[in-house]
Amino acid sequence: MRYLKRLLVIVMVFTMVTMSFAGCAKKSGDDTSTTEGTDTPAATTETVTTAPEATTPAVQDVALKVWAPEEEQEILVQMCDAFAENHPEYNITFEYAIMGVDDSITELKKDATVAADVFMYPSGGIAELVEAGLIYPITVNADQVIASNGAGAIKSCTLDDTLYGIPVTPNSWFMYYNKSMYTEDEVKSLETMLAKDLGSDVKNFSCDIDNSWYMSAFFYAPGGTLFGKNGDDPTQCSWNDATGYQVGQYLINLVNSPNYVEDADGLAGSLMAEGKLAALCSGTWSADSIKEALGDNYAACKLPTINVGGTDYQLSNFADFKAFGVNTNTLAPKPAMELAEWLGGEESQLIRFETNNTPPTILSLIENPQVAASQEVAALSSQTNFSTPNPTTSKLNDYWTPAAAFGAGVVNGDITEANLQESLDAMVNSFLATLAN
Repeated sequence: MRYLKRLLVIVMVFTMVTMSFAGCAKKSGDDTSTTEGTDTPAATTETVTTAPEATTPAVQDVALKVWAPEEEQEILVQMCDAFAENHPEYNITFEYAIMGVDDSITELKKDATVAADVFMYPSGGIAELVEAGLIYPITVNADQVIASNGAGAIKSCTLDDTLYGIPVTPNSWFMYYNKSMYTEDEVKSLETMLAKDLGSDVKNFSCDIDNSWYMSAFFYAPGGTLFGKNGDDPTQCSWNDATGYQVGQYLINLVNSPNYVEDADGLAGSLMAEGKLAALCSGTWSADSIKEALGDNYAACKLPTINVGGTDYQLSNFADFKAFGVNTNTLAPKPAMELAEWLGGEESQLIRFETNNTPPTILSLIENPQVAASQEVAALSSQTNFSTPNPTTSKLNDYWTPAAAFGAGVVNGDITEANLQESLDAMVNSFLATLAN
């Protein structure tokens, strides 16, 4: 009996202990359920430490003035609006002004403090802009710009390994022809073209020899150098050496050919429209009028070869590019560089092509089937592979007038083989003497 009483006591104690633990566990659960969703001091403390207030990034007010040629004004607004939408970190006020590409450097030098923050300019003017301290190096996304554009475009926008512009389009020329008069094979050689009998009323070929931009292609073809091999030495020019003399002979013979006509004041375009000219040299700006003139006979291609001293050489014209640059006087250099990149980017270049038939420099667009289907764009892209980059010396401006005077002398007959060497020497010495001052 005594054993049973002792056993009963032990069982009762065990039961009480077990209930005590169960009660504690239940109380803990009850506490959790009771405090859930209530603003207890502990809960308030936890909220403050783990969820700090979010701050909205500040929006920067930016004013940007943009220069672009007249034909770009409408799409310029479209492209700038798209830039603003893609950059919510800026509250941008845009100001637009019409400025020809060839005039932008001159106007910038007049008073850079009131000029555009972002402007379009010819890449051949980089040295002049750099020496005047008027253009920013491109330091925002430069590697991306370099990777997405063709090598020739980047080289033309670079000086001393520094990128100074965002390329937009090649600014050069090629050849249009009437494919009822020439085959694709015949237009590869100017000698073949000139030798073909197209009838007494039809001229075979036209160029603008008294224009120094066009004439240079003939001197460059056999390897002639202007301002040294790299175009950066204002004391060197090979155009009056033995090979240069042969080029001079070639030009004299060309302008005296009965199958050649000098393109003066739009004469070539008029003759082609009348069916009296088989081929002419121009750029994409002439595409619409020539398409209208030739209809189904419209064709475009790279420039032909010329035979100098018994060897065929590919005509090699200046490889200039239109580019966007940033004024060093801008108050917003980073947004200005980003805008320049946008205006020269893939989306903007596609808009230019679709609106104005402007050839792109972005590699992905050059390979785009829509772009490749344009004969004039394909012709320009092809010719660019054989072009010579513009000299990078700032004294390139002093080349144009003496070279044009030489070309005019050839065209009007004042320069003949009898005085050719003397005339070549005078032209080259004029480059160098002017540049030495």
